[in-house]
Amino acid sequence: MPAGPLGGAAVDPATFRRALGRVPTSVSVIAAGTREGPAGLVVGSLVSISLVPPLIGIFVSESSTSWPRIEATGTFTANVLAHGQHELCARFARPGGAKFTGLTWLTSPLGNPLLPGVTGWIDCTLRDVLRIGDHSLAVGQVESAGEGNGGPPLVHHEGLLRALAPYGER
Repeated sequence: MPAGPLGGAAVDPATFRRALGRVPTSVSVIAAGTREGPAGLVVGSLVSISLVPPLIGIFVSESSTSWPRIEATGTFTANVLAHGQHELCARFARPGGAKFTGLTWLTSPLGNPLLPGVTGWIDCTLRDVLRIGDHSLAVGQVESAGEGNGGPPLVHHEGLLRALAPYGER
């Protein structure tokens, strides 16, 4: 295998993708109310960055057609999907289109869509966007958050959507 940029072996993209697939990730719909109507997309990478100040990060593909509309608003809400929301995930994972057609939602304190049945939501102002590789890291300043009524979260693992199984007691 040829050497990588730091002298180590170059990483085969297919192997790297399979290795990352072993890491379970939450599935969230990032949504914003725009002038043209609501916009949304699915991310499988929502991370806590800081408690003080409260910050989260999401990673968005550079090929996303929905992200520029969301980014332009300066706010977004992360709707953390619950285990039974596979269809909602599929709806928001597709590129473009009227993803909110036929859906009923509430409005967050910042004016963004709060989807029904989610396990939780986080309402943010956009603090920074850093372009890294083929994705952007969007940092959100958390303005408000809430628990939903959807139960355990939906997770992505090894190319499949899954529910978490409890282990032990809380």
